[in-house]
Amino acid sequence: MSDNDSSTGGFGWFLAGLGIGALVGVLYAPKSGKETRDDLAAAALEARDRANQLYSQGVEQAGQYVQQGKQVASQYADRGKEYYDKGRTQWTQYVDKGKDLLQTQADAVTAAVDAGKEAYVAKTSESTTEASQPS
Repeated sequence: MSDNDSSTGGFGWFLAGLGIGALVGVLYAPKSGKETRDDLAAAALEARDRANQLYSQGVEQAGQYVQQGKQVASQYADRGKEYYDKGRTQWTQYVDKGKDLLQTQADAVTAAVDAGKEAYVAKTSESTTEASQPS
């Protein structure tokens, strides 16, 4: 008898589980085909809108980066022009100083040559004068 009681109890639990499973299945059953398609279409449209929004943000951010890049490049170009002008001015000053130095040295050499010529003429005329005087 005890064998019979346990099989009846097991079958009862099987039926109880079957009923609970059916109830859960009905409660969590998927939507109808049309509702599922509508949800999928809505989700696809939402994903498309989100992708467009992200694309627009990306384009805007890229534009900002391009603008920043142009500003930085412009600043570097302006700074380069300043350095070029400064270098050119300094170069011109050094060239002018060099020309002045060369002119000063040329004048000194010319004066030295003239002084040498005068000394030679004076010495040769002195020698000539002494040679022409009787001793």
